[in-house]
Amino acid sequence: MKYKLILFILIFIINNTNSYAQWSILDKTADSLVIKGAEYIYNLEFEKATNYFTEMQQQYEDHPAGYFLHAMVDWWKILIDPSNKKLYQNNFLKKIETTIKKCDQILIENPISINALFFKAGAIGYRARFYVDDESWVKAVRDGHEAYELLKKCLSIAPNNHDIMLGTGIYNYFAAAIPEKYPIVKPMLLMLPSGDKKIGELQLKASAKTARYASVEAKVILMQIYYTFENKPNECLQIGQELTEKYPNNPYFKKYYARTLVKLGAWTKFEKIWREILIDCLDKRFGYNNSIARESMYYIGLALQNKNEFAQALKYYYKSDEGSRFIDKNGPSSFMVITNLNIGKIYDRQGKRDLAIKQYQKVLKMNNFGSAHNEAQQYLKKPY
Repeated sequence: MKYKLILFILIFIINNTNSYAQWSILDKTADSLVIKGAEYIYNLEFEKATNYFTEMQQQYEDHPAGYFLHAMVDWWKILIDPSNKKLYQNNFLKKIETTIKKCDQILIENPISINALFFKAGAIGYRARFYVDDESWVKAVRDGHEAYELLKKCLSIAPNNHDIMLGTGIYNYFAAAIPEKYPIVKPMLLMLPSGDKKIGELQLKASAKTARYASVEAKVILMQIYYTFENKPNECLQIGQELTEKYPNNPYFKKYYARTLVKLGAWTKFEKIWREILIDCLDKRFGYNNSIARESMYYIGLALQNKNEFAQALKYYYKSDEGSRFIDKNGPSSFMVITNLNIGKIYDRQGKRDLAIKQYQKVLKMNNFGSAHNEAQQYLKKPY
């Protein structure tokens, strides 16, 4: 699993370096179709997005933008609804292949076409990401390398474009951050230019603020960096809230917003947001799946536990645990382990020592996450 994670991160760097990077020399009509369609993708209004990209293809038959963005509709369907990946993957791969062919036709006539190079790199990069998720490692590495070589050509043509700074920022940040966190990848990166986290962050900020097409993507990457790598929850919260308000249909953004509120200990606020998310799950809105429902019930239980509303907290914890038993096909997840640990703590607070002991013993039979086993052993010796 460790090696899979590392390979995923490497392909992620290459892939996102090309994502929505540059659409140059578009006239006003094409520019408008691209921007409006992309906005609909982020808000998961896929039918509307598809209409714009179909019009783009009809008016600009030889330009790769419409074909690439058509593929992004299917990509976001996969990203938001991975349990139904097979419903979307064939269309996604066919559209990626069409994009590459359109780019190749342009490159035959003009080998330094910035549009063709960028869209080909983006298409191949997304296909590499797809192959990583599909555990097709040879194909993923092959596509990742090809996308990177195309990227270098793009950077030599237009190194100071703020849309391109999405790519340079991602590369600079992760080329430095990943070896720090995962030293095993250092030998793999020796053939590539070294990175600089600070420069990368500044480039991503510039892209988020100024880029015409890559602004949202840059904000998404900064949100991920601040949450996972830099431990800057206030900065993450600002971006998460902005994206959630702008694209209210997108659970990916709202989850980050809600998780950051948890990190900040904003108990009342995060309970409210997770309850909203749970309602969306119960209403079976697109993208609000069983995994998100399990997570929302856990955090609502955590908020109720903090308020000493133990009976209600237990109801949500047990529902979250039930969800974990349905979702966790490869053994207990961190959610299941911590949920059962917290149930034990509540039973101790209620004076139900025998039930608490059973919970702690159950936790010790599961995989260890964080300090779960140490806490369970501690509370077996002395009640919570």
